[in-house]
Amino acid sequence: MSEHTPLYLKLLGETATLSWPELQPFFARGNVLCVADSLDLIAVAEAFAEDRREQVSYWLNSGEVRRMAVEDAQTFEQQAPRLWAVVVAPWVLVQQRDTPPTMH
Repeated sequence: MSEHTPLYLKLLGETATLSWPELQPFFARGNVLCVADSLDLIAVAEAFAEDRREQVSYWLNSGEVRRMAVEDAQTFEQQAPRLWAVVVAPWVLVQQRDTPPTMH
């Protein structure tokens, strides 16, 4: 198992499932970012928290991290999926997955 930073472990401990109604106010303010399933949600949150601009820009430009679109919101409202979320103010980073994030 690889060594994780204290920040990574802190963020992992703050990760939780949220329902769409709980996320709606953040979506309305434009503060929800969707993280691709291929990425480690906690590693992305850590990069945001540490202001690693080059890495964050790469993910944003590639579309692996993107602002939640209206179409996403409509899908989430209709399907009520399990959304794992972690807050890195002002952002709420979300990832749709069946199991909780774990250390990678």
